Amino acid sequence: MAVPSVLGVFAHPDDESLSAGGVLARHAAMGARTAVVTATWADDTARAAELSDALRILGAGEPRLLGYADARAPQSAPGHVRFCDAPLDETVRHVVAHIREFRPDVVITHDAYGGLTGHPDHRHTHRVTSLAVQAAALERLCPDAGAPWRPRALYLATHPHSAARALGAGLMRRGREMFSVPDEWIGATVDVRPWFERKVAAVLAHRSEVARGALPGRIAVLPPVEQRRLLATEWYIRHDLAPAPAARTELTL
Repeated sequence: MAVPSVLGVFAHPDDESLSAGGVLARHAAMGARTAVVTATWADDTARAAELSDALRILGAGEPRLLGYADARAPQSAPGHVRFCDAPLDETVRHVVAHIREFRPDVVITHDAYGGLTGHPDHRHTHRVTSLAVQAAALERLCPDAGAPWRPRALYLATHPHSAARALGAGLMRRGREMFSVPDEWIGATVDVRPWFERKVAAVLAHRSEVARGALPGRIAVLPPVEQRRLLATEWYIRHDLAPAPAARTELTL
C-alpha cells in the first residue's frame, strides 16, 4: 500500500517538529510527499529561516508561511494582523489554496485544545484547518483557490491523559495548566524511535527558541534518554473525511 502524502498545518515555526516531527520524517523517508503550512511569522524573519532548516531535516520541502503575526509576538510580522484577528474567510481560503495545490491524502494540525499548552494560535489553527479541509472539497467554496480536493483524513496532534503527566513534568513550566484528551480518543499512536534523532535535530534547529528557553530550549538541556522517553511517541485523533479505495487512510505506524 502506498504511503499517504501528508500536509501539516501548524501555528508557529517549531510546532511542526514538536507536534509531528516523527511522522513527517518517517513518511518522507518512506517516499511520501510531505509539506508544512505555518500560520504565523513573516518569511524575512530569523524564525522563518530556522523553519526552513527544520523542514529540510524532516524532508518536508520549503516553508509555506501565511505571514500573520503571532498572538504574543507582534515583531513576528510587522505591519500584519494577528492570525487570531484576521477575517476567518480569508485565513480558511489561504489554507484551502495550499490543500488544493498540494493535494494531500492526510492533513495534520493541532487538536481543539491547541496541544498541552492551549496556546490561542494553536486553537485557532485547529479551527481554520478543520474548516479548510471541508471547504477544499467543495467546488463552490473558494473557487479562485484551485480545483477541489478532498483529503481522506484529518489527524489532530494531541496527548492522552495517560501520558500528559510525564510530559508535563518533563517539559512544561511549573504551574502551567495542561490540556490532554481521554485515552480512548486516540486513533493513532506512532512509535517514532527510528526517526527520533531527526525529530530532535529539527526541534533544535529552531535556535532562537532554544536560546530564549522556550520548549525547544527545555528539550535541549534534557539528557538523551529523557528526550527519547518524552518525545519518541506521537499521538493523534483521527477524523475520516473520505473513504480510501480499500480501507481507511492511516498514518504509517
